[in-house]
Amino acid sequence: MRKLLIFGLIVTLLLIGSALFVSAQDNNEGGVRESVAVTIYNQGTALVQDRRTFTFETGDNIINFTDVAASIDPTSVTFVSLTDPTGTTVLEQNYIYDLVNSSALLQRYVDETIRVTTEDGNVFEGQLLSGSGGDIILRNNGGEVIVVRTNLVRDIQFPELPSGLITRPTLRWLVNSLLGGENQVELTYLTGGINWTADYNVLLATDNTSLDINGWITLNNTSGTAYDNATVKLIAGDVNRLPQDVTLIRSESMAIEADFAADGQVAQREFSEYQLYEIARNVTIGNNETKQVQFVTGTGVTATTFFVYDGSPRFFGYGGFIGDQFYGQTGITDVQNFLEFSTGDESGLGADLPAGRIRVYQEDIDGAALLIGENRIDHTPQGEEVQIFLGNAFDLIGERIQTDFQQIGRTVLEETFEIRLRNRKDTETVTVRVPERMTRWSNWEIISATHEFEQTDAFGIEFRVDVAAGEEVVIQYKVRYTTQ
Repeated sequence: MRKLLIFGLIVTLLLIGSALFVSAQDNNEGGVRESVAVTIYNQGTALVQDRRTFTFETGDNIINFTDVAASIDPTSVTFVSLTDPTGTTVLEQNYIYDLVNSSALLQRYVDETIRVTTEDGNVFEGQLLSGSGGDIILRNNGGEVIVVRTNLVRDIQFPELPSGLITRPTLRWLVNSLLGGENQVELTYLTGGINWTADYNVLLATDNTSLDINGWITLNNTSGTAYDNATVKLIAGDVNRLPQDVTLIRSESMAIEADFAADGQVAQREFSEYQLYEIARNVTIGNNETKQVQFVTGTGVTATTFFVYDGSPRFFGYGGFIGDQFYGQTGITDVQNFLEFSTGDESGLGADLPAGRIRVYQEDIDGAALLIGENRIDHTPQGEEVQIFLGNAFDLIGERIQTDFQQIGRTVLEETFEIRLRNRKDTETVTVRVPERMTRWSNWEIISATHEFEQTDAFGIEFRVDVAAGEEVVIQYKVRYTTQ
């Protein structure tokens, strides 16, 4: 059904030009855009620098800066004259965002006469008493009160466009200029509703020893305006921002169209404590648009996969000695599958990887690449290791059972665990990592173990065992806790 967005012909949109602005001169409506630069942070914020030329008169001028982002933070706005910075003074700044829409018109026309036509062709005319809550309430000339559901309305006719409503978010300045003529100004502001993320596609070799990776910058703009032929920079890192007042953000959820620009080149450099990526050519970022630009590639990058059976309880710190015999029995049987590679030069990649989503594919015997896992990575500088959880292995099973528990006096406790690893693959021998955490108390020691292990930190150890296809390996160890 049609909503309240269809208005009668009586609403003459040509009146908007005279109703929207009262400015010192007509040619100052929006100015002439010279350039725009957008610096996008991967936290849903962008810094916009917009340069335009206006024609000033000597003295006071009212400048209307249209086509700014609807999600703008008005408190972040700066206005600077580049032509005459010392002779141009901003006396007043206003952000006007009371936009034309059906709800705004109904609010403005309370107590006025309007005409409503419903989907079945019935026409109701009368004084508008209310236009909220999903109903339009009218009182006709005879005093009869009529209630019309808004979802049944075909169109509404208003006698004229009320003053004060505008079609686009607008910044308005009262500016005093010592010089007349053309004046180039720069507007800088922060806005929400625009974000970028990194998306990575990885093709893992069939022997799991190398991979090819393609990284894409994905720009998502729902800020309420487009940025035409813009210089675009991207900041990767966690920039501290104060919480935004939700009243300053007015972006809406809308459908997004994808625009792929794979031929773009991206330059990378360090900036302060962050990484900065600059697209080497100007791009247009449409409103309600997703745009992708390739920024990193790597072929033959050294990689490995490994398996983890993690059946011990989580560790949240030692709050006190735990003597409950049945504490820490998780019942976990899944064996996890991980992919690991380095971002350093030695691996063949040699690149920083901003935080984002990573999808891993592998070719089947017929050459078709199939998805084998998807996850997210954090900001990873060059030279660091990346570990990606791909999923749980189908053919590997783990079991962890407490086989003995002894309270030896008041200060000593001993318990024994048996860990069984079964490999149901047809031919492949796998290495399984088995982390174990000593969570009962901080004073512990392993007094016996069937396999070699490494102490990984103050509360854990790790076994690494090979399990042949069709075989089962049993790990046993005994730990002693002492409370004094």
